[in-house]
Amino acid sequence: MSLISLDATITISLSVRDRHASAEWYENMLGFDTLYHADEAGWSELQTKTKGVTLGLGEHTKPAPGNCVPVFGVADLDGARQKLEQANVTFDGETDVVEGMVKTATFYDPDGNALMLAEDLSAGS
Repeated sequence: MSLISLDATITISLSVRDRHASAEWYENMLGFDTLYHADEAGWSELQTKTKGVTLGLGEHTKPAPGNCVPVFGVADLDGARQKLEQANVTFDGETDVVEGMVKTATFYDPDGNALMLAEDLSAGS
C-alpha cells in the first residue's frame, strides 16, 4: 500500500526556450496535440498518444539540457505533501499555486531526482 493516492495522470515536464515553437515541433514530429498555452504562467501542455500522459513545456531562458520532471496528478496536494514530509521526503521550497489552474510541489527521491505533485484547480476537474 502506498503512502499517498495518485490519480491516473502523469505530465512529463520539460524546460524549453520557446514553448510555442517546441509545441509545434512535438505536433509535427510526434503527432501530439496542443491542449493549451498558458502564457501568463509560462506553460504549455500537449496530449501525447498515451491516455493520461501529457507533455508539459515550461519556458526558461536557459533550460537545463536533458532535464525531465515527472509530474504526478493528485487530488489533495496538501494532504499528500504532509504525509510525504512526515516520511522525511525532502521538498524544494513551498507549494506553488497558479490560481484557477494548478497547485504544484517539487520533491526528491533518495537519489536526488526531482519529481512533482500537481493538483488540478481548474473548474470541472
